[in-house]
Amino acid sequence: MVFRSTHTARTVRSRSTLIALAAAAVSLTLLVAGCSSGRTDTADGGTKTLTIDKAFDLKTADPGRMYEPTGQLVDKALYETLLTFEGGDVSKVVDGLASLEQSADAKTFTLTLKGDHTFSDGTPMTADDVVFSLQRVIGLKGNPSFLLDGVTVTKKDDKTVVLTTATPTPALPAILANPALGILNSTVVKENGGTTDETDTAEKFLNTTSAGSGPYVLDTLDLASQVVLKANENYDGDAPGYGRVVIQNVEGATQKINVEGGSADLALDLSGTQASALGDSVAVTSDPSANVIFLLLNQNPSVSAVTSNPDFVKAVKEAIDYDDLVSIAGTGTAQAAGVVPSMLLGALPESAKLTQDLDAAKADLAKSGYAGESVTLNFPSDISLNGIDFPTIAQRIQSQLKEVGITVELAPAPVATELDAYRNGTETMGLWYWGPDYPDPSDYLVFTPGNVVGLRSGWAEGANPAISSLADAAAAGGSDEERQSRFEDLQKALNTDGPFIPLLQPGNNIAAAKSVTGVVYNAVWTIDIAALSAK
Repeated sequence: MVFRSTHTARTVRSRSTLIALAAAAVSLTLLVAGCSSGRTDTADGGTKTLTIDKAFDLKTADPGRMYEPTGQLVDKALYETLLTFEGGDVSKVVDGLASLEQSADAKTFTLTLKGDHTFSDGTPMTADDVVFSLQRVIGLKGNPSFLLDGVTVTKKDDKTVVLTTATPTPALPAILANPALGILNSTVVKENGGTTDETDTAEKFLNTTSAGSGPYVLDTLDLASQVVLKANENYDGDAPGYGRVVIQNVEGATQKINVEGGSADLALDLSGTQASALGDSVAVTSDPSANVIFLLLNQNPSVSAVTSNPDFVKAVKEAIDYDDLVSIAGTGTAQAAGVVPSMLLGALPESAKLTQDLDAAKADLAKSGYAGESVTLNFPSDISLNGIDFPTIAQRIQSQLKEVGITVELAPAPVATELDAYRNGTETMGLWYWGPDYPDPSDYLVFTPGNVVGLRSGWAEGANPAISSLADAAAAGGSDEERQSRFEDLQKALNTDGPFIPLLQPGNNIAAAKSVTGVVYNAVWTIDIAALSAK
């Protein structure tokens, strides 16, 4: 979850303690009952089965209503998208079902279906299916509907669809790669209650029978315990490596036991500590996740005369020991160089990251006129992000700032309580995180004056005209090279003069039996199940 005030229905991307407790209860039942379908050599009529452990946040398999990590994982296997990403590279969009022609002003996007595609029932795919699928997402007003805000979808011919926007929308190609925008068999979905408005009743059907063209079809779905997929016999591409896939709801600690013991082939939710403790029989893929943990200092003098002082902000940036924070976060974690995570277009190079300078911190603190006042640090007490607990990070920041003479009072609160203060811009200092709604740097313009996260730090429109001008230039689009340069310039200015301090990209750790190949982390759908195979 990115805690967007405009998308409050969206599920938390991290594992709160409530989710963890619920998942633990379910996973214990699965473990005791022996519900795991076994290792990759388990046969079901000669079909190889892959078992994946995942802590569920699953709400539905209906693409038009789905916007949770587990749903992204499942629907990536069931539905194909017009555009996609190759492997784990989310910085560049590639052709999926269609090829793209984009206008220079990033307002017109022409998508032409490539070759002949068929749905799982053998029905040919046409532009009508594309138009219906995208218009359905818009009309349902569900969790992923914001992805197509301001987008008009029209059919040009049986193979071509045109998307138009009133303002430049350079992020749209990356958005179209999201599994929530998978293409549905419009005839079948309409026969089962599908419409392009809020009268749609097709969710029940789509939770029992998938209607896509992906490498897998839905066999069974239990939102609380497990999802079973089987290979799509009518798939146009290369056959997936496993004929059957079982995704089961298991919390992190039990995932470690299962993947070590052989009752699961993949574990997707291990902390850095758990991953580093695995034996040699398990292969671990560790990468920085797309989540960025950051610190904000409120710029509204009526909230805090201390944190709104620019010299105090500089002192805090210089006082933090970033290397120490990385070390306690564990395997796979990296320092965030800017607010845009490292795998996205527009990310800052590692050389541009903030560094500790205690002498400069003390000098700037003295310049600010700080007289030892206690400064409150607010943060959610019940969120664990990629295995990192926010209280642990907050305590370490408190200790580091004390070294230069800053007194910090910790104010933890349950996320349900603290969100109001965060969204209303009343926190003095806040420790939060941002996970991308879509893998494009445009999603990070919210960190500028007058925008969503800017306002949460008391940074009103007009507060920094130079940064706002850089944000406008970045939002205008252009070539990948131009966008990269503009977003780098924006983030350098944010690091120098903004109220945000990017801290960490927590590690994403995937553990797999050594018999499983093709494990690659992707910031949108975690892993592509169809890319996995057995040695």
